[in-house]
Amino acid sequence: MKGYQIKTLNEFIIEKQTEFAFARGELSGLLQHIGIAAKIINKKVNKAGLVDILGEAGATNIQGEDQKKLDVFSHDQMVQSLKSSCDCCGIASEENEGAITFDDEMSKDASYVICTDPLDGSSNIDVNVSVGTIFSIYRRVSPKGTEPMLEDFLQPGIKQVAAGYIIYGSSTMLVYTTGKGVNGFTLDPSIGEFCLSHPRMQTPKDGLIYSINEGNYVKFPEGVKKYIKYCQVIDKDTGRPYSSRYIGSLVADFHRNLLKGGIFIYPQTASAPKGKLRLLYECNPVGFIAEQAGGKATDGFRRILEIKPESLHQRTPFYTGSINMVNKVEEFLQSEIM
Repeated sequence: MKGYQIKTLNEFIIEKQTEFAFARGELSGLLQHIGIAAKIINKKVNKAGLVDILGEAGATNIQGEDQKKLDVFSHDQMVQSLKSSCDCCGIASEENEGAITFDDEMSKDASYVICTDPLDGSSNIDVNVSVGTIFSIYRRVSPKGTEPMLEDFLQPGIKQVAAGYIIYGSSTMLVYTTGKGVNGFTLDPSIGEFCLSHPRMQTPKDGLIYSINEGNYVKFPEGVKKYIKYCQVIDKDTGRPYSSRYIGSLVADFHRNLLKGGIFIYPQTASAPKGKLRLLYECNPVGFIAEQAGGKATDGFRRILEIKPESLHQRTPFYTGSINMVNKVEEFLQSEIM
């Protein structure tokens, strides 16, 4: 397009820095370092079939899940990048049992902590399906100059100052919010920079896609079963039947629905009565983005961002996407307890 000017992620972050109430450059520095880590992880993901980076790492994480080699690499890369920024005093990762704190003087004086799922959907990497990185940033509540405490990480989602995800797919995109809307950046491999490609992202209020692992149908709550049947009934006024689309990677499923309109559902099941997705590493950051894009995020009964975490690896049911679709599934769920 004639006259089109490319705006890089770093340029955009610096330009928007003054919109942030505590603007001292620290948050900007953190976001830039996350962008750097994403580029390095992207390189490994793209070369996964060519180097010894596929398969199991020979260990399990705190969830009891087998760790992939790329899980470990992505976790280590995020930790190293954030530690070197000196703008972060600690990180909680889905791949680590406890929070990791940085004890050098500059880091202890930092204002922020980060929660992250370094490589969401990593079980798909062996079959070349899109995966992603999810992150969430909070202002610490412990005194600056000290090591961060557990309470710094166990904050409700409404306390997030920034959140985002990187999707490693046919193109690599970084999507983030600081509570002033949602913007997306696509990695241009020719210059090695994330460039603004999706400004002021808004998700449709209605959609035609529902995303759920229907293989677990018999284990779902009755309200979810009824909602699925509702999605499958022909109704020209609402555009039903809806299309069922499920990738099995939260970032990939949510990203598609964010752009096209739809709902992502991961309910509690008979075998996982508290749900499976992690509140801190997955649901809070994705929920923050959903709300900032005009959507909604809930556990079926409560706003996700208002849930007070009790542990680092707390799980929760999760429903997010187009606001009218989330409202409808809540109706079905809540009608079952009335």
